[in-house]
Amino acid sequence: MKIVDLHEDIGYFSMLGNDLINGSFQSDFNKLRKVGEPLIFSAIFPAIKNMNKLEMDFHCILKQAKYLYKLEKEGLVKLVRKKSDLNEGNPIKFLISLEGTDPLTDPSDIIMLKEMGIRAIGLTWNYSNKFSSSCMSRKDYGLTDEGEELIRLANELGIIIDLAHASKQTTIDVANLSKKPVIVSHTAYRRLKNHRRNLDDDEIEAVIKTNGVVGIMVWDKVLPEATLEGYLKVINELGETYGWDYISIGTDFLGIESPAKGLENILSLGKIAEPLKENAEKVLWKNAFRVINQVID
Repeated sequence: MKIVDLHEDIGYFSMLGNDLINGSFQSDFNKLRKVGEPLIFSAIFPAIKNMNKLEMDFHCILKQAKYLYKLEKEGLVKLVRKKSDLNEGNPIKFLISLEGTDPLTDPSDIIMLKEMGIRAIGLTWNYSNKFSSSCMSRKDYGLTDEGEELIRLANELGIIIDLAHASKQTTIDVANLSKKPVIVSHTAYRRLKNHRRNLDDDEIEAVIKTNGVVGIMVWDKVLPEATLEGYLKVINELGETYGWDYISIGTDFLGIESPAKGLENILSLGKIAEPLKENAEKVLWKNAFRVINQVID
């Protein structure tokens, strides 16, 4: 089975001391091998805990990237750096993504991030920063001047822009500016569940305008029902409303404590194939694969 999962917290989860090679988690190497051909957006979350508060730190990027390089060196994965990597090497593929630009000093830092192998960048997490505002912001100021420059550079460099955790105005600003498709890697639909992490219709239309994709997460808090049926309800509603070319999977495995019942781990995604019928391949991998091909060098 082919799967593209637009967001798993592999980098951060491993930095916390969890053994994905020998352990048993929502997603780990034993399960990924059973999937067949998974391509995982493997998130680096650049944060450390200090006095019970998360502080963004550039050294976390280095530490987590080194771990992902080590997995490739040991032959466990193929890191996707260019288009040809999508069809070569190990059947388990990781595309390194950065969740939050807070540690960056200016937009040109993403040139260095590309050299490090990072191919997708989420502008924010739950904190607003110098580039854009977060969905958790009390004041939605959208994309800043520096943020606009970052988007232009990302387009030039072939780096995918991820608007998960971004505010509504940020999402609309980026969609209006970007010359390449954008993604929202892990979210759900606000019409079905009023949650700050979910997208409303204006945001979804903005992403679609770029020919991008929306990844639906399995976190029970954002779904209309905390079940497999609730997850499928979101996917079907979006597919029927906006078309089946724009819906993808973005589980947020290893970053959530409570997945929907019936979707407890990466192997559970096979359960959505039969209900989605002829649209299953698009949702499970083809739509996201299209965006990767359109953006990265």
